[in-house]
Amino acid sequence: MSKITLLHNPRCSKSRQALQLIQENNLQVDVVEYLKAPLSPAQLAELQKKLGLQDVRDMMRSKEDIYKELGLNDSAMTNEQLHAAIAEHPILLERPIAILGNQARIGRPPELVLELI
Repeated sequence: MSKITLLHNPRCSKSRQALQLIQENNLQVDVVEYLKAPLSPAQLAELQKKLGLQDVRDMMRSKEDIYKELGLNDSAMTNEQLHAAIAEHPILLERPIAILGNQARIGRPPELVLELI
């Protein structure tokens, strides 16, 4: 089996739980601390496809202060603008996200990451 990539924030309990579930299932994991190594807008567009989401906002943390400050709930904003906002402010990306091949899952609840196996 291929290695699962986990977009991880070690300060987040859900992210830590998802990592633990992956490890308990003896799966290989590549942990990416996305706050330290933000994804590019192109990578975020690809991630959105892998998640199967029409609306970028479904992979965003809308309760973050920066979300409101930037007015990201404005329906006139394009996907490209939203991807750029996440790339510039990675705290906006929902977490954790597990990626395997052409599929990805947001780990809320953390058990959803196991749908990839």
